[in-house]
Amino acid sequence: MSRKSKKQREDLLDKQVDRDIPQGQEDLYPNLEVDGAGGESPPLQGRGEDGPGGETENKMELLQDQVKREQEKYFRALAEMENSRKRMQKEKQNITRFAVENTIHEFLAPLDNFENALNFAQQHSEDMQNWSKGFEMILTQFRDVLANHKIFPFHSEGCKFDPHMHEVIEIEETERHEEGVIIKEFVKGYKCGDKILRPARVKIAKAVMDRSEKTLLEEKNQGDS
Repeated sequence: MSRKSKKQREDLLDKQVDRDIPQGQEDLYPNLEVDGAGGESPPLQGRGEDGPGGETENKMELLQDQVKREQEKYFRALAEMENSRKRMQKEKQNITRFAVENTIHEFLAPLDNFENALNFAQQHSEDMQNWSKGFEMILTQFRDVLANHKIFPFHSEGCKFDPHMHEVIEIEETERHEEGVIIKEFVKGYKCGDKILRPARVKIAKAVMDRSEKTLLEEKNQGDS
């Protein structure tokens, strides 16, 4: 191509650019360049998946996934720590409760003797009764200590026998009481909440057997011997 033809082509391109850009707005297109050799503007890079914009979005997604995984690990570790704390606290409470219950269980027998002694004193002279009032105040303090640990005695006489709450010491045949009813309490029972700390030792009623039943029972006992 001759120099004259090349010069004419460049003049035509300049005129075309001047027509496309409105007058007075040339400063808005500082990067617009015309390729004198080919007459074509370089292609603009898009923001597709293969461009810089798509790469940034992929990095953001990876970072978000990583943050999410780290958050899940953190919350999981936090939950495990809280469960461990609760488990250790419960074990500590159980150990303390077990120690207190064992100590109080050994303390109940002397307390029974103290109560029996005061009941015996109430059956004697007035001077003896007045003397025992001070010990009754001490007994009340002992009972308050038990109550502070939620340990209370339970009533047994007149109730139905319960193997979880009562220990049979005697059985009496009688027609005055229904069979299985507790007619006397020898040793008071104690419980801590729903747990029986010490079963009550009792006497229960049994239905009277007629002569035929007694005869059969005696013959059976003789045969076993």
